[in-house]
Amino acid sequence: MTTVSWLAMVPSRLPSPSYVRVASLFLAMIALLAMPFYSQAQTRPAITGISHMCVYASDAEASDNFYGHILGAAKGADPQDGSGVRYYFGPEQFVEVLPLPAEHTLSRISCVAFSTVDAKGLHSYMEAHHTEALGAVETAKDGTVWFKSHDPEGNLVEFVQGGHPHAVPASAKPIGTRIIHVGYMVHSKAAEDKFYIELLGFKPYWFGAMKPEHTDWISMQVPDGKDWIEYMMVGDGSTTPVDHVDARELGVLNHFSIGVPNMEKAVTTLYAEDRLSPRHDGPQMGRDGKWQANWYDPDGTRVELMEFQPVMKPCCSEFTATSPTK
Repeated sequence: MTTVSWLAMVPSRLPSPSYVRVASLFLAMIALLAMPFYSQAQTRPAITGISHMCVYASDAEASDNFYGHILGAAKGADPQDGSGVRYYFGPEQFVEVLPLPAEHTLSRISCVAFSTVDAKGLHSYMEAHHTEALGAVETAKDGTVWFKSHDPEGNLVEFVQGGHPHAVPASAKPIGTRIIHVGYMVHSKAAEDKFYIELLGFKPYWFGAMKPEHTDWISMQVPDGKDWIEYMMVGDGSTTPVDHVDARELGVLNHFSIGVPNMEKAVTTLYAEDRLSPRHDGPQMGRDGKWQANWYDPDGTRVELMEFQPVMKPCCSEFTATSPTK
């Protein structure tokens, strides 16, 4: 009896060359069809600037006087949250004022929000990069498409594709028509950088401090514009110990900034028209070489008026990106 080894039978069980060619062609077609979807998930849509900041208010009437009269923003309905009110500085930038929750922390900011050209595409990109705590894409009554996320320190961050621009009436007297940056308390630069720089592509702009060999402020511009976010550093390496952060200090750290072409003219207008907040300071020269002044809303959130361009050499670091001009 002749014995046939199993190994000798293997070649007869392999696919024919024609079968291999057909299978390879089929797999190649699948790969080509899948490429647009893979590319869409992996390409980050443009993030172009600041959309808005959300703040909590304990007294709606007092907040209305501050944002509507003192800062001169145009009041409008809030299509994202029926309990809120928007105060527009321009057709697409605003502060969203929300009722202070019954249970709340010291912080009076609810969110920071950035503008994108494609909210659904950005959501897909972040989802493909395994971003945690990513909310669903939603559409507001005015056509705005947006979603929520959280940065590594748990702060609520929104990404907004604008709907119909809000018409700012001629009667409105905004002290400035552009929000140029937002800032809030940060403990860990390394953790925040993974979100803003590594994931989203923000670019370094400037850093500084009150004292040598410290770092108090770190600014990064949005990837596709000139607005920026400012880390307000606390703890190791900064001049602000964590245990010194009370409600008043947190209101200084958590802020948004309105750009003005000329600080003297802006502040003179506020004084002449009796548009002073009970708490304000400046004008003063910032460490970044720009004139600035601070107004505070009734709950202590700081609003920083800032000239677009520096007028003297900044301390600590040079600007590594172009400053906005308007």
